[in-house]
Amino acid sequence: MAPNLPDDVQTALYEADQRLPEELRDADAVVLWGNTDERLRELAGDLPRVRWVQGLMSGMDRVHRAGFAPDAIMSSGQGTHDGPVAEHALAMILSATRRLDLARDDQRAHVWGTRLSGRQPLDNSDGLRTLRGASVLIWGFGSIAARLAPMLTLLGAEVRGIATTAGPRGGYDVFTAESLERLLPETDILVSILPGTAATRHALEATLLSLLPPRAWIVNVGRGGTIDEDALLDALTEGRLAGAALDVFGTEPLPLDSPLWDAPNLIITPHVAGTRPLGAERLIEENVRAFLAGAPLRNAVVRP
Repeated sequence: MAPNLPDDVQTALYEADQRLPEELRDADAVVLWGNTDERLRELAGDLPRVRWVQGLMSGMDRVHRAGFAPDAIMSSGQGTHDGPVAEHALAMILSATRRLDLARDDQRAHVWGTRLSGRQPLDNSDGLRTLRGASVLIWGFGSIAARLAPMLTLLGAEVRGIATTAGPRGGYDVFTAESLERLLPETDILVSILPGTAATRHALEATLLSLLPPRAWIVNVGRGGTIDEDALLDALTEGRLAGAALDVFGTEPLPLDSPLWDAPNLIITPHVAGTRPLGAERLIEENVRAFLAGAPLRNAVVRP
């Protein structure tokens, strides 16, 4: 459904995977979705007059790097991906907990596997087996976490969060990163929903990884650069970590020769958690009217 815009606003569709036509290069504003890094750089050069850049992605790190005019206002699609990303994170958590990756391997080998059958403990004392009583720590406790946490609670997990400021949020205890050294050793599942910024690069590094118990899993649906992938690979290979489920990576697409492809107990999805910006039409309509009125934009982003 197209946004309901004022009559005097002229709009045009463009192909995100193609060079912008000459007749559109005098645009005052542009909406971004599905653009590659190369196309973003081309757009930045093709739109010298642009005054507002509306991204439909939650994080604008790639847009910042593209080189749009320094005085152009930027706004993000924050909030439009909360539901889809929370769903994907839950799917990865359940896949890890119920080891659907092992079941898939057995299926491909035509094996009626025994690794998942038989008597199992009622708790996670010898490894992650159930969300009932599992300790889940969400690093980056924002709007996505606010959608994900109740889902996990419904399945019996004990959820806590890490954010830039501490205090209860929606009934969940949220701490600052200073509490990681205390919380990580008692964590069964660490979910990262951190944005990609200079401050969060390799936030989860070797020292913090070493604090997680061997039964723990890591799930990342934020940005790939927030995890030291070499340190993670070492932890998985050496059995110091039970497993990881990653939707994002430091380099995307993940190179064919990356050792992560063959890492033990690693579930990979190709950055697909937030592929549906729900409510984008309403966001664009609201921000167009605010832009024309010179009013603050929803999801306005401070440029680095």
